[in-house]
Amino acid sequence: MIPLRSSERVYSRTVITGVLIAINTVIFLYQNTLSYYRLDQFVNNWGIVPDDLHLISLLTSMFLHGGWLHLLGNMLFLWVFGRNLEDLIGGGRFLVFYLVCGLAAAVVQVIASPYARVPTIGASGAIAGVMGAYLIKFPRSHIDTLVLLFIFFTRLSIPAPFYLLLWFGMQFLNGFESIGERSYTGGGIAYFAHIGGFIAGILLIRLFPSRQRWRHWYEES
Repeated sequence: MIPLRSSERVYSRTVITGVLIAINTVIFLYQNTLSYYRLDQFVNNWGIVPDDLHLISLLTSMFLHGGWLHLLGNMLFLWVFGRNLEDLIGGGRFLVFYLVCGLAAAVVQVIASPYARVPTIGASGAIAGVMGAYLIKFPRSHIDTLVLLFIFFTRLSIPAPFYLLLWFGMQFLNGFESIGERSYTGGGIAYFAHIGGFIAGILLIRLFPSRQRWRHWYEES
């Protein structure tokens, strides 16, 4: 299910969401200029390698991506869910929230696979935090979604809680099925980063109050 847009209106310029998308894109374009050997070194230096952990990588890893689909998928989710949250709490708070959720997601992934030797990279843990916060703050919204039914794509308006809880349930089931599969050298999706980020978003958003100005606009609409 590919999210296309939220039913919630955006009442202000969501600069930070755009800046995050731009930074992730620029870094990915830089990655594509590197030779295979230099790229491997770059990802190992700045991605999370639990078996040889550098604390700075908990932050830097969320700005690296493994391919165009990885990047585009993450940035689409950030655009759909991030703009409303940034509009609600303000750009500065949104940036702090995003980074903290990303760090929490990274820590959970390290705890789940403490001896993994393959780098974990991607913004999906931080974005999962944004999605968890969206669930709390916009429970009545709908997500315009592109859904594959048999061999055809169709657009459906899906209640946000159903969409987000279904997504989280899939991460949860896949995560626990994958325990032990990637402990040392295997690759794959960092499901526990998604789980940790989503739960962190649900819990931490209570520490980031909504802007009064946004509430006034919302009431007028």
